[in-house]
Amino acid sequence: MGRFIAGADRTQTTLFPPCMDDWIDEENPVRVVDAFVDALDLSGLGFEGVAPASTGRPSYHPSVLLKLYIYGYLNRVQSSRRLEREAGRNVELMWLLGCLAPDHKTIADFRRDNGVAIKQVCSRFVMLCREMDLLAGRSVAIDGSKFKAVNNRDRNFTKAKLQRRRQQIEESVARYLSQFDTADRQEPTEVLAAKTDRLKEKIARLGDEMRRLDALETQMLSSPDQQISLTDPDARSMSSSGRGTGVVGYNVQVAVDTDNHIIVTHEVTNVGTDRAQLSGMATKAKAVLGAEQLDVVADRGYFSGEQILASEQAGVTVTLPKPLTSQAKAAGRFGKQDFVYIPDQDTYRCPAGEVLKYRYTTVEAGLTVSRYWTSACPRCPIKARCTPAPERRVTRWEHEHILEAMQCCLDADPNAMRVRRQTVEHPFGTLKARMGATHFLMKTKRHVSTEMALHVLAYNLTRVLSILGTRKMLAAIAT
Repeated sequence: MGRFIAGADRTQTTLFPPCMDDWIDEENPVRVVDAFVDALDLSGLGFEGVAPASTGRPSYHPSVLLKLYIYGYLNRVQSSRRLEREAGRNVELMWLLGCLAPDHKTIADFRRDNGVAIKQVCSRFVMLCREMDLLAGRSVAIDGSKFKAVNNRDRNFTKAKLQRRRQQIEESVARYLSQFDTADRQEPTEVLAAKTDRLKEKIARLGDEMRRLDALETQMLSSPDQQISLTDPDARSMSSSGRGTGVVGYNVQVAVDTDNHIIVTHEVTNVGTDRAQLSGMATKAKAVLGAEQLDVVADRGYFSGEQILASEQAGVTVTLPKPLTSQAKAAGRFGKQDFVYIPDQDTYRCPAGEVLKYRYTTVEAGLTVSRYWTSACPRCPIKARCTPAPERRVTRWEHEHILEAMQCCLDADPNAMRVRRQTVEHPFGTLKARMGATHFLMKTKRHVSTEMALHVLAYNLTRVLSILGTRKMLAAIAT
């Protein structure tokens, strides 16, 4: 006769567990978390409470709470209340924390009060990866992605939002006043009187809302970017890749090693575009890797002549495509790329074969540029395909040769953009999958940066475990 696998008798008296270490396999990643934190100089990293106070109630050692957070972010448990529950029922955490179970406020306060030190731990793990020769490459991919803040979109205000909201209120008031006029022409009844009272209440509420918007506008206009968020004051409204979509949150920048796909460095910003982020991220990545020369690949959203020049001056070779923003090309006419620059003559050759000579140099938007044109344009047989103006003028930046060299590198390596996508977009997908369909739990850029450091640390730890395995990591940490 058949039978099922039988479970243990719940009423049977036993010692649980006979030895807690027997419940944690030798390949369990929790052993790496334990060894990594124990090897850190927590005092040198800036953690509070490393030395116990001589008076008052005994506190938890920072290593206990740091292990708890790293384990939580590794296993998609970021809430302090959920970590409190897990510490009391999760066998791995019982082993990791020595059966300690801090309350949720103690857990939350640790993350709030040790932000700088937690970011140092993230950086220290990257240094460990470098010591293990996992960051021997000299190439990184840089990208940014929008992450939702705890701030709801309805509690973020821009000038356009306030204008739309005022218009909606005015339309509602006009509709209610029209209903008042209709009511005045009818015979008075109790039902009509109740309806009139409700209309008065609605108009009064709309008046209060209009005064609140006036106060918000004053506050908004005084901010540098003329935008305010009421829940998280540092969160900003940003457009995303989908048309007509947006998010109130932060723009997280990462530099990812192209060999092992480890996040070398990251930065949390509340600027919605990537144009001003290239040189800063590239310089930080170069310093972390300790490289004399670094190759960086990015997408066209980072294209900025000043940023590319600053990167080159810092010893960083940049590869990224130039945005096709030419109105002439969009209209079916020749673009600037159809004009060939001749360096030894300092002239341009147009598609018709004419020579555009240097005319003068000027400064525009802080950039020194030169102008080139030819007097042969009015007689050109293909002028209609070139310009509707009397002549076609070409502008050249004084450091245009850097952009031309970058384009030559991109033309010689057509797979560069594919490598960029495969390198830097996957970590963002992993980070957001770990977070779930939610937002940052903390408010303000300072605290969000702490939370992001824990996410990046968990990602890098998972990545290295996948590459080396638990035993090799434990051996590397012990050396």
